[in-house]
Amino acid sequence: MIFKYFIGAGLLCLLLALIFIIPGNIESAAIPLISFFVLLGIGFRGFEKLKGFTYTTMIFAGVTAAMYYPEYFVEYKGYAYSNLITPLIQIIMFGMGTSMAFKDFAGVIKMPKGVFIGLLSQFTIMPITGFILASLSSFPPEIAAGLILIGCSPSGLASNVMSYLAKANLALSITITAISTLLAPFLTPLLMKLLAGQFVEINVLDMMWSIIKMVIIPIGAGLIFNKLFSGKAKWLDDAMPVVSMAGIGIIIVVITAAGRDSLLDIGGLLIILVFVHNVMGYNLGFWISKGLGLNERDARTVALEVGMQNGGLASGLAKEMGKLATIGLAPAVFGPLMNITGSVLASYWHRKPPKE
Repeated sequence: MIFKYFIGAGLLCLLLALIFIIPGNIESAAIPLISFFVLLGIGFRGFEKLKGFTYTTMIFAGVTAAMYYPEYFVEYKGYAYSNLITPLIQIIMFGMGTSMAFKDFAGVIKMPKGVFIGLLSQFTIMPITGFILASLSSFPPEIAAGLILIGCSPSGLASNVMSYLAKANLALSITITAISTLLAPFLTPLLMKLLAGQFVEINVLDMMWSIIKMVIIPIGAGLIFNKLFSGKAKWLDDAMPVVSMAGIGIIIVVITAAGRDSLLDIGGLLIILVFVHNVMGYNLGFWISKGLGLNERDARTVALEVGMQNGGLASGLAKEMGKLATIGLAPAVFGPLMNITGSVLASYWHRKPPKE
């Protein structure tokens, strides 16, 4: 099988990179490392259990390129690539809207207990955990605030995919995502003011407007488009997931390039704290839900909703605040990491049908 050869070639590139890195010649490892991730990602496509990691592996290739060659991902002839972030998020959110329907919001009536517990967990566990981690870290204030920002963001569509794979309650997942996104213009700025105000200046009204223009308006347009043209624009349905993944990839690479120097200083610790934040979200979301009386299936749903955040929105807010290279770092790390942990958790749960 040809895909095995891609993986083999990738491992050879990794070996070559290590030959350069071990004696301290890190600069020469650039091309082998980037090639390793690209070849590994292509190779993963040939294996059912691994193909879900292709996208994340390609993101790692882009991040590696941005760390080694940041000058190519910051600007071109005076045009800053960071200016692409807001319109990219608006396109991604429009795509999210086209995949939703107004009936998704009706889950509040059908599953009030699950929705309430999910939303309560979403906007308490992650913001508070982010605040604790930020306070315990020795990061500069703006970088620490990024941990809080990703915690104060709503969940995204990735949690819906993982809920499906984990044999959780997909309808509940979609409803929590929809309602938490609607609440974001109000709760995210207020929580940021309360928890991150000691780290950076937070303008609540400006942040509210940023979320409305980046999220609410595009999603609303997507909902209307879906209502009017459902089933009539299959090309758009097929294209939007690809466009969204490409958009998120571009955003992460641009942020990595902008914050390269900071990442070289605190990157290892930031990855550890983001990982702890993410895993605490899964664990606390699951066990608190169980403690409040939700069944196994719904508790899995809440765990994934809480642990998986809308990193794109958080990155966009960092850009709107003019702090992309600092506040934007934690969201940029959180996105690829949650895709890995979410996939692992969903695969584990997929093999263990929920006990009702």
